[in-house]
Amino acid sequence: MTHQEIIDYCMKKKGAYLDYPFDQQMPVIKVNSDSQQKGRIFAQVFFLKGQPKVTLNCTPVMGEFYRSIYPDTVVRGYHCPAVQQPHFNTISLDSVISDEELYHMMDQSYDTVIAKYPAYIQRQILSQ
Repeated sequence: MTHQEIIDYCMKKKGAYLDYPFDQQMPVIKVNSDSQQKGRIFAQVFFLKGQPKVTLNCTPVMGEFYRSIYPDTVVRGYHCPAVQQPHFNTISLDSVISDEELYHMMDQSYDTVIAKYPAYIQRQILSQ
């Protein structure tokens, strides 16, 4: 799966928008209910040492699960501070992970971020 395919898929999610908070070479997909609030990252695509990667949000339990079944392919969010690392997985896109599995991981990332918002904001986002 390419970076553009990931961006296209993620942008179909309700409340999703593209942002470049780090630099113009690192697109980040965030979710939010409106422009008055800071969005939350659920996908970040980039190259690391020439290799295509995506970092996705996750629960610590699901993060550990994916790291255990895809060792060396799924690692803790490499760019995150240590305290946040259990909540993000960085996935190598030139790996054995199927597109179907990656779509599932992106869906989980989106759902994980939505769940962090208060209920009234969740309703706003999901009703868009």
